[in-house]
Amino acid sequence: MKQDYFDKISQYILENQDKFYRLAYSNVENPQDAMDVVQNAICKALGHAGELRDIRALKTWFYRILMNESINFLRKNRRELLVEEFADEETYVCMQEYDQTENLNERLKVLPVEVQNIIRLRFYEELSLQEIAEVTGRNLNTVKAKLYRGLKTLRVDLEGLEL
Repeated sequence: MKQDYFDKISQYILENQDKFYRLAYSNVENPQDAMDVVQNAICKALGHAGELRDIRALKTWFYRILMNESINFLRKNRRELLVEEFADEETYVCMQEYDQTENLNERLKVLPVEVQNIIRLRFYEELSLQEIAEVTGRNLNTVKAKLYRGLKTLRVDLEGLEL
């Protein structure tokens, strides 16, 4: 049974590797870092293949691993960035004006990370709301509320740019 799951997980990863890379890249915004995140997620998934109880949950199980790896990577690098900023006495903080040509991905960055992830899973990866709830470990109604609130914030933000 474990070998069967391992083979199915391997096949699933091979079939969807481009999707996984795209999702990781949308989170970490660096090609090499995205590859590292996907590689770490694959290693974890294959290493824990025997712990998957139901092969029908493979999609949400792997997306959860991938999202957690992305979040862990961002947390680790944010800490390193903050340490570097405090070490450099000549770091200046400037408020950038909004550029009207910013793309949607740039606008997503103003939202909380959890809301960004929900929007990306829904629209980039086309997961259902129930699948997103399973991936994020949140209640379905919580996912809906965060999604719709985030979309409303984006709409208001984008409408404000057009004025």
